[in-house]
Amino acid sequence: MKVLILGGTTEASALARALAEREIPALFSYAGRVTAPKPQPLPTRVGGFGGVDGLAAFLAAERITHLVDATHPFAERMSRHAVAAAERLGIALLALTRPPWAPQHGDGGKPGDCGQQGDRWQRVDSIGAAVSALSGPPQRVLLAIGRMHLAAFAARPEHHYVLRLVDLPVDPPPLPRHTLTVDRGPFTLEGDLALLREHGVERLVCKNAGGAGAAAKLEAARALGLPVVMIDRPALPPRLETHAIDDVLEWLGHMTDRGV
Repeated sequence: MKVLILGGTTEASALARALAEREIPALFSYAGRVTAPKPQPLPTRVGGFGGVDGLAAFLAAERITHLVDATHPFAERMSRHAVAAAERLGIALLALTRPPWAPQHGDGGKPGDCGQQGDRWQRVDSIGAAVSALSGPPQRVLLAIGRMHLAAFAARPEHHYVLRLVDLPVDPPPLPRHTLTVDRGPFTLEGDLALLREHGVERLVCKNAGGAGAAAKLEAARALGLPVVMIDRPALPPRLETHAIDDVLEWLGHMTDRGV
């Protein structure tokens, strides 16, 4: 057995630790989009594969028997390539994903009463639809979508965008009016409340990444009664999925005795 983890998420790192502790032969792969990726307890490669053909060639050369896609829920291209390459070679594939966020209903409290207001989500299916959703008068918008799609929002130059990125960008963001902060999660409710208040944020735009590490901004928006443009996850080909590392271990046939 030899496992390849397509990583870059908190869940991928946790799985790497679990496999290393059990001495299961495995490799870890980063896409290379972060300047200083987190060190892993497994042999690690950084960079793309070169499409489906490149990934299939790598899997064959490394004699990978089990492929775990633990990439970000919006890494659509990589996830599609993983499905195609695994099918081509007859390799077992499992996706380790985060449960998506769901809007919370409030109990009628007043804006500012933390935990009492319901979410004010406008759900959209793409970056383009999120840009369109920002039609209207100028606002201060927290754009929590990473750096890859910032240019799309230049089509709405009337807004002032508050950007929170993991790394300082090499080139200035292509938005005429913006404020940039560099930070990485996990974030806290108190910290995100302070961020929204300090910058006078009136609306959020984010991807439905799920998980706990980035959920604080949604809790803060709920507490302040702010609207959120929520970008739904991309549709992917059918594949086996789980949200639990124990399920991955069981799938690999190395589930430990939990005394049950």
